[in-house]
Amino acid sequence: MLISELFIPITKDVPSEAKIKSHQLMIRTGMIKQASAGIYSWLPLGYKIMKKIEQIVREEQNNIGAQEMLMPTIQSAEIWKESGRYNDYGEEMLRIKDRQGREMLYGPTNEELITEIFRSSIKSYKSLPQMLYHIQWKFRDEIRPRFGVMRCREFYMKDAYSFDLDDTAARNSYNKMFFSYLKTFARLELKAIPMAADTGPIGGDLSHEFIILADTGESQVYADKKIFDIDLKKYNFEKVSLEKMRKDFSSIYSATDNKFDQKEFDKQVKKTDQVKTRGIEVGHIFYFGDKYSTKLNCLIDNKGGKKVAVKMGSYGIGVSRLMGAIIEAKYNNVMKWPRSIAPFDVVIIPSINKNNNENLIKAKKIYNELKKQNIDVLLDDADENMSNKFKKHDLIGIPYQVIVGSKSQENKFEFKEVNSDSEILTIEEIKSKLKK
Repeated sequence: MLISELFIPITKDVPSEAKIKSHQLMIRTGMIKQASAGIYSWLPLGYKIMKKIEQIVREEQNNIGAQEMLMPTIQSAEIWKESGRYNDYGEEMLRIKDRQGREMLYGPTNEELITEIFRSSIKSYKSLPQMLYHIQWKFRDEIRPRFGVMRCREFYMKDAYSFDLDDTAARNSYNKMFFSYLKTFARLELKAIPMAADTGPIGGDLSHEFIILADTGESQVYADKKIFDIDLKKYNFEKVSLEKMRKDFSSIYSATDNKFDQKEFDKQVKKTDQVKTRGIEVGHIFYFGDKYSTKLNCLIDNKGGKKVAVKMGSYGIGVSRLMGAIIEAKYNNVMKWPRSIAPFDVVIIPSINKNNNENLIKAKKIYNELKKQNIDVLLDDADENMSNKFKKHDLIGIPYQVIVGSKSQENKFEFKEVNSDSEILTIEEIKSKLKK
């Protein structure tokens, strides 16, 4: 694509309402635009990145046998009253009425609805286990939305739900999702720390949140640095391996402020190994057994023909929140998106002179050659000086650049990976570097 054709309303000034890096960058590069407090329109550049994040989340869910579906954003209040959470959830829930006066709500989560779907469809243990997920917009009426997509009212989220016959099988499903989350974040070039967490309004007796390190994180993080050295490649999805994986992570100290104990921290972790920093929650998983299935009469026939409440788990990843979190973790005056989710693989930046379009002609030739290789390429054909172009691309964060300018030779051009030294390469060598 040519940058002259791209809808990318870049602003020079930092918006006064944007207090953290991700909010500032996403507005300045035209990724999002505020529609109202805590609600954003996702513009082409931001939407493209978010959809790539979504696809990685989807692929890792599919890899563990989870089945994708889609539930509505608007739900009936009746099933929430049946579970007892309609009044308990609080003012974050947006309650509405249709023209018939029926009480409805904009779903903040989906435990009730998925349980109702399951109980009306599955009656026997022979159909278990089941794991269902969807990726859908959610709404929580935050009293003070802030920090852009990090704490907004409308957000894009993957939530999954597992259904098992007994506690042993349910905890295995929990471990599968635990491992799946670690693999998902690794593909996004994030090192996520799983930490034991409170279950909150979701409920249950087992919960972990996944934290990535960032100075602007809302949580204080205390951990043994050894937790960063655990190699995911040594585990697989076999039951024994999954149990060992969770045990390995659980055996190394890690806690957020609400679970932190200074005495235990000092007892378990050498001073030289203690990590004290801030982090951002990017995922949360819960095992709550039969909390919802009992209340909602979600019963199945076990092997003996007895009706028992199905065992359930719930698993969330904030897809839109992840985008902001990646910026917070990686942006330091220069942004570099991971190749897997970058808006483009490479940008070609020619030095354009009004009296000489030779560089632009060369840039278009490179552009066409890369397009033939199915490389997603952006050509910056804007009529502006190179200094301004470089500043712009420091914000946009495309990981590779081809610069057609003073260092170019007859058939060789400057090629660089962001935050690395440049090389002078032929088009063929550039294609080889960018080959996926």
